[in-house]
This record gives sequence, structure tokens and C-alpha cells, in this order.
Amino acid sequence: MVFSTKPGFLQPPALAIFPKAVNWRPGKEPCMSKETIEIKDVTVKSLRKHADDRGWLFELYREDELPEAVHPVMAYISQTLPGIVRGPHEHHDQTDYFAFIGPSDFELTLWDARSDSPTFRTKSKNVFGASNPCAITIPPGVVHAYKNIGDQPGWVFNGPNRLYAGRGKQDPVDEIRHELDESSPYRIETDIHNAA
Repeated sequence: MVFSTKPGFLQPPALAIFPKAVNWRPGKEPCMSKETIEIKDVTVKSLRKHADDRGWLFELYREDELPEAVHPVMAYISQTLPGIVRGPHEHHDQTDYFAFIGPSDFELTLWDARSDSPTFRTKSKNVFGASNPCAITIPPGVVHAYKNIGDQPGWVFNGPNRLYAGRGKQDPVDEIRHELDESSPYRIETDIHNAA
């Protein structure tokens, strides 16, 4: 690890991403630009890994970089095993703020189900995680699912702007679970059934 004499400057070693980053190669752009997800109100932010001989750190979000309406009010991290799909589901009122950092890769599929949106019925499929660490803001009405496409368990952080089941977990859960509906147009092909 190389430290500069400039305050706050840290130069990570080459290929300090993850030992098993599947698609990373020198010169690859970090995280796709938000223009590549063609669904209105979905945002993508590249996450920078700060690494040294002690380990690493990702800054997941900053209050001064997010609109107040989507500030997280709770946070959780989930582990997803290889080949497993979470979703597809959507929310009526909640905005999700996912951070995909690894140590695996995920294929994120989005469908715009908002009939008043200019991108209504648009479908997007992108890879995020160890090879492309990013944070994605997904607004209400955008159906989302992600699949661990790597060969090891992967972690996903979520900082939604609503409390799960409301204060004291006393309210109905804000979720439409398309994975439970065999006739849903929002499906992910998988050999492993994951509906809980």
C-alpha cells in the first residue's frame, strides 16, 4: 500500500478489488454510467474501494449526495448464495438504495411497471458487484430482482427510505412479491427456487 504525503490521499495497490473478481481487467471503467440504465429515476453511482494492508473500505452513501426524499431510514445487509435469485418484487412507496460490492457479482434486472413513466415497460439487465461495485437507487414501481452469478456467496447492502413494516413493525409490508406469482410477466429464469 502506498500512502501519499497529501492529506486524505490513498493510492490502492493494483487489482486490490477482490481476489476472485470475475470480469475486472486493467483499464475497465469502474461502474457503468447511469445513462446505461434506461429507466427513469433509477440512478447508478460508482463505489470506490479504499484498500491498504489492514483491509478495505467502501463509502456506501453520503447524506449530502442523495436527495432528501431517498435518505435511508434503516439499513441491512444480505448474503445470497451462488445461483440464487432474490425477487422480483416492487414497492408502492419505498425507494431501495442497493450497494453491490462483492465478493461475488450479481445480475440486476429491472422492469419499469409505472404506467405514467416515459420508460414504462422498459427492461434493464446489468452486472454489479465485485467486478463493478456500484450503488443503485430504485424508485417505487420499478420491479427488481438480482441473481448471484458468481461462484461464491455475495453481499448486498440496502438502505431503504422506509422502515420495513413501519414503526414497531406494525404496518403492512410495502411489497408486491412477483416471485410468488407463476403468471407474472416479471420472471427470472433459475433452476433454484428462492421464494420465501
